[in-house]
Amino acid sequence: MPIPMAPAELVTARPVATFWPVIGFATLAGMRSAGAPTLLSHYLVRHPAAALATSPLRLLQQPLVAVALELAAAKEFQHDKNPEAAPRIAPRGLSLRTLGGALAGATWLKANGQSALRGALLGGLGAAAATVGWYQLRKTITKQTGLLPNTIGLAEDILLWSAGAVLLHSLPPTTNYKVD
Repeated sequence: MPIPMAPAELVTARPVATFWPVIGFATLAGMRSAGAPTLLSHYLVRHPAAALATSPLRLLQQPLVAVALELAAAKEFQHDKNPEAAPRIAPRGLSLRTLGGALAGATWLKANGQSALRGALLGGLGAAAATVGWYQLRKTITKQTGLLPNTIGLAEDILLWSAGAVLLHSLPPTTNYKVD
């Protein structure tokens, strides 16, 4: 016997796995601190979330903020190629990546009517773990292949934007979710 369904306007259930995009953004933030907030901001400019209307996180839906984040990401890509740059696991780099993951996580979950704090914790912890993982992977690849660190860094940049494009393409529009 089929289960009766409520009219669409009465459904307040969230997608089962809204946390998976947070893990994706956290992984990207572990690569580059500005990557995840930049990608999410560009997504939210095209798909504004009603749930962010009264939150300070709504700023990520503003086109000027998206452009500013894009400029920050470009500067970070340039800085990463500097041989004098500190490792990403140094306190500053780890902190920035953790904050980038926390910002993206908080914004995504808040945009879907869920806890920004939960998103910040999941995104921040995920980004910190991803930072260490990407650092070790990059060191290992550089050592085993003999390729220059900048070559590996460029490949990492390409992977970041490619994976980010796949993640954004898989996200549902946030405007369909009701806020409780």
